[in-house]
Amino acid sequence: LEKMTDLVAVWEVALSDGVHKIEFEHGTTSGKRVVYVDGKEEIRKEWMFKLVGKETFPVGAAKTRATINIDAVSGFAYEYTLEINGKSLKKYMENRSKITNTWVLSLGGMDYRVVLEKDTMDVWCNGQKMETAGEFVEDGTETHFSVGNHSCYIKAVSSGKRKEGIIHTLIVDDREIPEAVE
Repeated sequence: LEKMTDLVAVWEVALSDGVHKIEFEHGTTSGKRVVYVDGKEEIRKEWMFKLVGKETFPVGAAKTRATINIDAVSGFAYEYTLEINGKSLKKYMENRSKITNTWVLSLGGMDYRVVLEKDTMDVWCNGQKMETAGEFVEDGTETHFSVGNHSCYIKAVSSGKRKEGIIHTLIVDDREIPEAVE
């Protein structure tokens, strides 16, 4: 196994199907560029005469578009920035926290990460899109699914305040799970 000697940047990106690790190697003498996603090589370019530029590649189950920008700062110093779907990583994560809810829990010694995509009402658990069943209840809606032999549902109720909108709560085996901060 070749040692990653030209590793210049590592990012962690939280998507609906999990947290992905992106590593970037940049040989500033050879122009080599290698991109790894979750330890798997996505792009390898051995000889590049142009040391600046960008590399675009897919990340995760939904093949989210990621781009690494390589910019010269001064002399032989370079800056590496990651964009997700055309937004800086910071902007993307800020926006993502508005359109998703994430819960992390442990059931029977196993860890689970449950993500609700509020725009589509898709539910993901440990990288798998879940089969769900929605139902209207007196004060809102419930989106039901199972994790192993545990019954789960996400309850959506209006906050009564226009600015806050809808409050989503994960209930597993009749227990409320606190939301995680990523």
